[in-house]
Amino acid sequence: MLGMALFAGAAQAIQNPQPASQASPDRVIVLDSGEAQLSLIDEATRQVVGTENTGKEPHHLMITPDQKSLIVANSVSNSLMFVDPANAAVQRVLQDIEDPYQLGFSPDHRWFVTAALRLDRVDIYRYDGQNLTLAKRIALAKTPSHLTFSSDARTVYVTLQDSGELAAIDLATQSVDWKIPVGRDPAGLWMTPGDRDLLVGMTGEDDVVVVDPHAHAVVKRIHTGRGAHNFRNLDDGHHVAVTNRVANTISILDYATLQNVGEIDNLMPGPDDMELSADRRFLWVTFRFSRHVGVIDLPTRKLVSTIAVGRSPHGIYFRNRAPVYPPNPD
Repeated sequence: MLGMALFAGAAQAIQNPQPASQASPDRVIVLDSGEAQLSLIDEATRQVVGTENTGKEPHHLMITPDQKSLIVANSVSNSLMFVDPANAAVQRVLQDIEDPYQLGFSPDHRWFVTAALRLDRVDIYRYDGQNLTLAKRIALAKTPSHLTFSSDARTVYVTLQDSGELAAIDLATQSVDWKIPVGRDPAGLWMTPGDRDLLVGMTGEDDVVVVDPHAHAVVKRIHTGRGAHNFRNLDDGHHVAVTNRVANTISILDYATLQNVGEIDNLMPGPDDMELSADRRFLWVTFRFSRHVGVIDLPTRKLVSTIAVGRSPHGIYFRNRAPVYPPNPD
C-alpha cells in the first residue's frame, strides 16, 4: 500500500509568469495541454486574465468533494496539482501519481480513480477526505481513456480506446467485473438518470453507442457526427450534448428517447470538452485543434464568441458552474 497525504510532503511551488487575478465568482479555467499551462478567463468579459504553469500535458481536471481545490491532472509529469478554483492560484502539488490522464471521485467520495492512458491501467485510491491511499492498480489493455461511475458508487466504467472495449470495475473488490466490445476508439461516457443507459462517444466512428449496464450489452447506436467524443449534460432534464471532434459539430441528444434532436455546426476544428454557464444559456467548448475556446448561445445554437488560449485546450471548469445532474466527472 502507498499512503499519500494531499496536504503535506510532496507540495511544491510553481512560478506563474503572469499573476493570477484576485478571487472572483466568474472565472473559467481551461487546461492548455500543449503548453503545460492553464488559462484563467473572465466569464463576463470573455478575456484571458492570467495563466499558470502546470506539469506536462494537463488534460483533465476535477473539483474536490469539499469544493476547496480544483485538481489538475498532469499526465506526463505524473502529478496532481491542486489550485484555488476561484483564481487558479497553486495550493500544492502531489507527485508520483503515474500518468493521471483522466480522473474522478466516486459519488460517495470513498474512491478516487485515475485512468493511466499510456500505461494501460486504472489506479484506484481510497479517499478519506484528506488522504489518498493506493488500493490497487488494474491492468486494462489497451489505452484506458475516459471514466464514469454508477450512482451507487459500486462500479467505475472505463473506455479502452485502442481495444475498442468498455470495462466495468467493481470498486469494492478492485477487480474487472465485465468487458464488452463497443466499436472503434471509444472515449467519453455519460450515464442517464437512474443508471438506465450508458452513452459512449465513438471517436473512431460517427455515433454514440448506448450500453445497457445491467445486461452488459450494446442496445443502440445514435448517429451523430464523425469523431463523437465527450459529453455535457444540459441540465434541463432532457438533453445531453456530445462533441464531434472530426465533424466539428456538437450533437444534442434526448436521453429519454435516445434520439439525436439537433446539431450545432459552423464550429472551429476539434470541439472537445464542454461546460455550461450557471444560467444554462451558454455552452463553452474547448477547440482542441484551434487554440481557442468557444461560447455557444444555446437558444440559437450559434457560436457567439471565441477566445484565444494556448495550444491544445482540453479540460474546462467554471467557478460558478451549474449543478450536474446526474453526478458525473468531466
